[in-house]
Amino acid sequence: MTRLHLVDGTYELFRAHFSRRPAHVVAGRDLKATVGLASSLLALLKDPEEAVTHLAVAFDNPIRSVRNDWFAGYKGDDGVPPELRSQFDLAEEATRALGVVVWSMDRYEADDALATAAARFGGEVDQVRILTPDKDLGQSIRGERVVQVDRLRQKVIDEAALRRLRGFGPESVPDWLALVGDDADGIPGVAGFGDRTAATLLAVHPHLEAIPANAREWPPGIRGADRLAHTLAAERPQALLYRRLATLITDVPLAESLEQLRWTGVPHALFGAWCDRLEVDSMRDRSHRWRE
Repeated sequence: MTRLHLVDGTYELFRAHFSRRPAHVVAGRDLKATVGLASSLLALLKDPEEAVTHLAVAFDNPIRSVRNDWFAGYKGDDGVPPELRSQFDLAEEATRALGVVVWSMDRYEADDALATAAARFGGEVDQVRILTPDKDLGQSIRGERVVQVDRLRQKVIDEAALRRLRGFGPESVPDWLALVGDDADGIPGVAGFGDRTAATLLAVHPHLEAIPANAREWPPGIRGADRLAHTLAAERPQALLYRRLATLITDVPLAESLEQLRWTGVPHALFGAWCDRLEVDSMRDRSHRWRE
């Protein structure tokens, strides 16, 4: 069975940095985020349930992207702890030391790379598994062929699970985020729209353009429908912009073919040198598969 695992490396790096892992100080710098990322990837590669055959990890480097040109309030590097920001390049080096393909995104986002790969290779493998809890990747889910995996909560979300969870399908995820907003990405959303109201609307009218201007044509049971319809009419241009921000780009110029994403083992010498530089002897023998 061929499986393409697509990992949100930025999320994994942040998760390791803010975890309760002990500090790992090298030459006066705490590199626990980088070491934690490498440890997480080693665990993934060794996990028989995941059964990795093909793998790529995408990083935001820097956090800013083309979306900052579209909207001034979009997420950027502001607020990222300096000690974490200084490890972005180190994280990519650690991933390459494991023999894994790295997609380092500057103009585009890591999520765009994951969405592109899911769209491009979804028909060539038995399953694409996108490893991130980010809500926006829900738009890439396709049946059971392309699924989202939240490793922290041990959840696998296919299309049926997404519809049970949200009440609408993958195609409506950007519209939903446009309405409710996304604090993590700096998308404000439309005032007054919560998860339940937006989901009720999108279950019947899957896209913003399809939502009737007249609240009487909305599904029953939405509180304050007249007020919300007025707000949406007044803020429709902003809502469409927010949806553009939330819509993942699926034609990022990724150079690798599917075969080039095949994971064949940890390169012994390269990983050993990395362990020396970061003083992590405890990880030196953790791989279950090696290559020269």
